Amino acid sequence: MNPIDPTYKIPVSVLIVIHTPDLQILLLERADHPGYWQSVTGSQNAGETLRETAIREIYEETGLRPETSYPPAALHDWKTKNQYEIFEEWRWRYAPGVTHNTEYVFSLCLPAICPVTIAAKEHLTFLWLPWQQAADKVFSWSNAKAIRDLRPHHEKTEHSPCTVFNSIFQN
Repeated sequence: MNPIDPTYKIPVSVLIVIHTPDLQILLLERADHPGYWQSVTGSQNAGETLRETAIREIYEETGLRPETSYPPAALHDWKTKNQYEIFEEWRWRYAPGVTHNTEYVFSLCLPAICPVTIAAKEHLTFLWLPWQQAADKVFSWSNAKAIRDLRPHHEKTEHSPCTVFNSIFQN
């Protein structure tokens, strides 16, 4: 079977934790599962780079355009991936026999909390929470881990997206 068959989703996705410098986290409530909260996520389309997938998903799910509205450094590829079993109820979206997905983690630092335009078919509402509460609220272990790893991840580099953002907006 051709793994790029457009009939099926590619079992490669992105997870984008959208946050502010003080680690307020944007969460979206899934329309197909009320009560399931998550960061921006989505499957890679054929021919897309992971960064292109992240940019597309951010726009589709929030209306934000990181490629034009924010410094390019604000969208950060963590070079981290998770592999997990696809929930049984969602396997029909993938080619027969596909049971696992590989998820690549990104973050997007915004200068402040802002309203977003959610995709009504995908999400019911959104909210901003402090990182600890957000990590406890999301349904996915990989999403919770990414939120908990956000501060140490960005502290590892002197040129974190939030540092870049803060320097741009302070000058």
